[in-house]
Amino acid sequence: MKLLAIQSSPNVDGLTAETAKQVMKGAEAAGHEAELIHLNKVVIKKCKACDGGWGQCRREGTCIQKDAFAEIIDKIKEADAFVFTTPVYWHDLSESAKTFLDRLRRVETHHGFKRYVDKPYIGIACAGGSGNGAARGLYMLEEYLKRVGFKNYDLVTVTQANRGHKLPMLEDAGRHILG
Repeated sequence: MKLLAIQSSPNVDGLTAETAKQVMKGAEAAGHEAELIHLNKVVIKKCKACDGGWGQCRREGTCIQKDAFAEIIDKIKEADAFVFTTPVYWHDLSESAKTFLDRLRRVETHHGFKRYVDKPYIGIACAGGSGNGAARGLYMLEEYLKRVGFKNYDLVTVTQANRGHKLPMLEDAGRHILG
């Protein structure tokens, strides 16, 4: 089985990236395949809301823009479970997370938000510094992912203060999310 992890922090060695790596470590320890995508290392263009918001994405379920979006969608469809981790900036998702998730929700409108109903996900919001805003960021991430239709396995806030017990917990979640 395969786990796909998407991390949306520009810092590939920071707390957000570490959370994705811990879930992957657990999945791999359980004998599963795991892949990590750094959203800030690929080009994902902002939604153009073509045809007044009723463009090809809604009519056909594909986007007209030529970037990494379609390839990532294919990887999500192929994966058996999904992890999405974002840093929290001002009580909200990262810019790259919002850009990707905005496009995802438009494309999934065409599919009736049903392509991922049996695909479990772990949503992770990481707040550095004071740790403020982690719960609000996680709420926003959950709103996107549940609207698109993913099956909630776990929602986790991680801060610098709680990373000591949350990172091992995320590794354990990676061992179990795929069954």
